[in-house]
Amino acid sequence: MEILTLIEKVKKQKTKFIVVTGGVCSSLGKGILVSAIGVLLKKSGYSVSVIKWDPYLNVDPGTMSPLVHGEVFVTDDGAETDLDLGHYERILDIRLTKESSVSSGQIYQEVLDGEREGKYLGKDIQMVPDVVNAIKRRLYNFSIKKDVDFVLVEIGGTIGDMEIGIFLEAVRQVKIDLGNQRLMLAHLSLVPYLKWAHEIKTKPTQHSIYSLRRMGLAPDALFLRTDYKTTDKIKNKLFVGCGINRDLIFDALTVKLIPEIFLDLDEQDVNFRIQKWFGIQKPKKAKLLEWKKLIKTMSSKKDIVNIALVAKYVGSNDPYISIINALMSAGNSNNVNVNIEVVEAEKLEKMTALSIKKFFAGVHGILVPGGFDSRGVEGKIVAARYARKNNLPYLGICLGMQIMIIEFARSILDLKTATSTEFNKKTRYPVIGLIEEQKSIDKKGGTMRLGVYKCSLLKDSKVGKIYGKSEIFERHRHRYEFNNFYKKQFEKKGMVFSGIYKKENLVEISEIKDHPFMIGTQFHPEYLSKFLKSHPLFKEFIKRAKEQI
Repeated sequence: MEILTLIEKVKKQKTKFIVVTGGVCSSLGKGILVSAIGVLLKKSGYSVSVIKWDPYLNVDPGTMSPLVHGEVFVTDDGAETDLDLGHYERILDIRLTKESSVSSGQIYQEVLDGEREGKYLGKDIQMVPDVVNAIKRRLYNFSIKKDVDFVLVEIGGTIGDMEIGIFLEAVRQVKIDLGNQRLMLAHLSLVPYLKWAHEIKTKPTQHSIYSLRRMGLAPDALFLRTDYKTTDKIKNKLFVGCGINRDLIFDALTVKLIPEIFLDLDEQDVNFRIQKWFGIQKPKKAKLLEWKKLIKTMSSKKDIVNIALVAKYVGSNDPYISIINALMSAGNSNNVNVNIEVVEAEKLEKMTALSIKKFFAGVHGILVPGGFDSRGVEGKIVAARYARKNNLPYLGICLGMQIMIIEFARSILDLKTATSTEFNKKTRYPVIGLIEEQKSIDKKGGTMRLGVYKCSLLKDSKVGKIYGKSEIFERHRHRYEFNNFYKKQFEKKGMVFSGIYKKENLVEISEIKDHPFMIGTQFHPEYLSKFLKSHPLFKEFIKRAKEQI
């Protein structure tokens, strides 16, 4: 559809846009701020959806190392996206799709594919208008399709990054297309506290705003990322020096508990002032009772369960951020604090039996998450064996389920060299192998089994009772599956395949019959856990771990 036609359609809609940018440095929490604004608006009765604009040239983060870019979050429709979409879904309790994840790589690919197809009718292709129009089309089509009260847009990166410029130009043009009051530009910027000077410094933020002005933009609202509340003097300085409305300068404080951000911003009248800026005559008050109750629960918990997260991507929490949040949510549901001890899988490989016993002595549950390639696999198998032999609650996710199956095959079925063809293509006992549909695929990006699939549950199984349903829908991200050739052998020895994708007869869930809680899932339940509603598998896992205290 022509860009001018789209503009006219969006003008006739109710949708308003809030774009969040970051200044001074990365990792300021733009995704959390977007989610916080979304909570305030949603709890005021408005409908909300979210988009993440990522400046990197990758088409999506699916082929990036988790240690480089953090977790890859997967949507219902199988899009591999930035981890911030996980924040949006968990906090706002919404379900997003591929339309909510836009990268420079996608935009350039779309434009260049169009050129190859002759869509530009012989004209030369330029950043303006062609690339910018591609970004705007994505935004306008999203707005028309969702038809919500507010679309929140987070632009990844930091003001001053070269690759961010084309998205900022798109924002500038959207303000022209729709009128200045249809799009609010909210800037999140660091104001550091210098201990030796006993002062909060605004100069980095001023420079960040000057950089925005060079792009033809000025923030409509400013959020000051700070460890300490700023004074009226500081806010007045930014008002005078940067020309930002004094009533739209807020503190984005460092807090212990994420939900505290929502309450703090609400106390600063962020919700009312945003509504007034958009010309809403009767601003609505946010109903935050659920979040207040959650904060009370999170602050009053006394008991502690220790969960060993047996990881291969060590050095940052980001590769497992959905799992960490799911565990914390499950802790809230069970009124218990969850202490996560990240265990480097490769270190377990080198430990003696006595060292392993001492290491896990204070652990109340073991979780083995997903991952790729053979590094650390034998250490994960050690952890699964310890959980099985000591009746310790075990939750295996994706690779974690495969590890559980490999360990069972080696120890119980006496298939000593059993493994996955991912780790050894010539293995004698391939209890895990490539899905049939994956065997002819030679490209990496976006080619795994991705997104939501239906799983039928065995009625009297542990998971059947945990879910309280006969069918569930969960999200996937993997290439390898349990090899059904060995199914009867496993079942005879006490393995229960309690969840099946019937269409292709694929094992989705496995559990050990005579173990209190040893469950593996081929899917990723962490993707569907919410702040205010724990996922049933995680909830039960922490409940069983609590019994170990």
